[in-house]
Amino acid sequence: MQPAKKTAYAIIHHFPGGTKTQYEASITAVHPSRDSLPKGQIFHAAGPAAGGWTVVAVHDSKASWVRFRDSILLPRMKQGIKGGFKTPPQETAIAVHNLQS
Repeated sequence: MQPAKKTAYAIIHHFPGGTKTQYEASITAVHPSRDSLPKGQIFHAAGPAAGGWTVVAVHDSKASWVRFRDSILLPRMKQGIKGGFKTPPQETAIAVHNLQS
């Protein structure tokens, strides 16, 4: 019997009224560096969207997302990120059916 295949998990965060400057402050606080992703994250994209700023992150599994969210993202956001986003995001999460790169 083959082990169960992990399902990639995508998170889409839209920050109404968010800006590039706020994104840059926030990403610096939660990513290990500009050239690497947090453990388990396999894709990251961000840019301006209607009425704010949107971030798309794909993790190798839902468990990976939960670890990142609970151990890095939420604690740092609760501490406050100087110059970062001012409000929590509107969140959409999906189990990824097809991921190509």
